[in-house]
Amino acid sequence: MKKYIVLIVLFVLPLVAYLFFSSGINSFGRLPVLNENLSELKEFETEQITFDDKITILTFFGKDFDVIKVHAFNMKEKIYDRYHKFDNFQVVSITELNSEERIKDFRNEINKTSDASEWFFLVLGDKEIKRLFESLDSDLKLDDKLSSEYAFIIDKQMKLRGRSDDEDEGTKYAYDLSNLKEVSDKMNDDVKIILAEYRFALKKNNAQREKK
Repeated sequence: MKKYIVLIVLFVLPLVAYLFFSSGINSFGRLPVLNENLSELKEFETEQITFDDKITILTFFGKDFDVIKVHAFNMKEKIYDRYHKFDNFQVVSITELNSEERIKDFRNEINKTSDASEWFFLVLGDKEIKRLFESLDSDLKLDDKLSSEYAFIIDKQMKLRGRSDDEDEGTKYAYDLSNLKEVSDKMNDDVKIILAEYRFALKKNNAQREKK
């Protein structure tokens, strides 16, 4: 009888624990979907910017470029510098027409300490900026300069991700870039979750192919 107990402790329990934790990653390590359908984003794609099959951090500089870029540097240091080398990760910032010189200066600032190749700018007219923001269907609003201090996480299937049970806000659609603690804690945690989610799915698909 003692032999069986020893065998269970040595072999069965570790296996059960492994199966429990591995299934937990798949079942619980997912960032909630807050908006299932952001297909309208396709209308704003360019030769350089696509949203399909990309993990996108979406921000709105609008007509307040110089102010929002200061907040965006919180994200640059805590999020972009850490994750921009991951496959299919990008930042897309929306700004007003005739912003080319400011965009150039901003990208030059990023390049001093990092690589700006995965940070894109989408230049739009006023109506288009409003329409794009409203298509996210969040509880947030643009300010009178068509800008926002918040960053949104869009997944590869063009779904809005966030928190459905945030301890402070309940449903959390986006992350306040002006709040360094929120960027380094909540936003960083959630970006890690969605990247881990896709890495796990990729490993699972590769394992299934190898079995075939």
